[in-house]
Amino acid sequence: MNLLLHVCCGPCTVFPLVVLREQGHSVRGYFYNPNIHPYQEFARRLTTLREFAAMEQLPLTVEEEYGLQEYLRRVVFQEDGRCAACYAMRLERTARYAAENHFEAFSSTLLYSRYQNHALLRVTGEQLANRYGVAFYYEDFRRGWQEGIDRSRALGLYRQPYCGCIYSEQERYDPSKRKKKEHN
Repeated sequence: MNLLLHVCCGPCTVFPLVVLREQGHSVRGYFYNPNIHPYQEFARRLTTLREFAAMEQLPLTVEEEYGLQEYLRRVVFQEDGRCAACYAMRLERTARYAAENHFEAFSSTLLYSRYQNHALLRVTGEQLANRYGVAFYYEDFRRGWQEGIDRSRALGLYRQPYCGCIYSEQERYDPSKRKKKEHN
């Protein structure tokens, strides 16, 4: 299958890419992440992703604009629902690109993270698949969590300490704001 994989960063791409290629899929990475803050973090993740893509000969399409303002417009005063808005933003752009460029399906490396809401990601992906006429490929890549971490370390990839948004950064460093891991 010709699959467009939304990629949030290099380390989270490691395991899903291995699995998808083992399954015989042709994969192109698609970087669109307006949630990442601050800009230096955005740039560092993108640089690391490009290094990894070059190592793995992963074709990569990058939306380079720093979309923080757009992201904040969607989530300010709705912080409890910010992940749903963030998933929708990123997956919608991915689904649209996949449809416009004749991919058979789209997916996301967000499905690798133990910290993301998989049920919500799946519902969002399926709704967007219906809207754009391109399949959403769901696979729970969390089974390879440690394998991906170990391989990204062995490759010397920069591994970020939080999801990407300013709220997750606060949750990472402010003990009073920490969320429990999503396990659904």
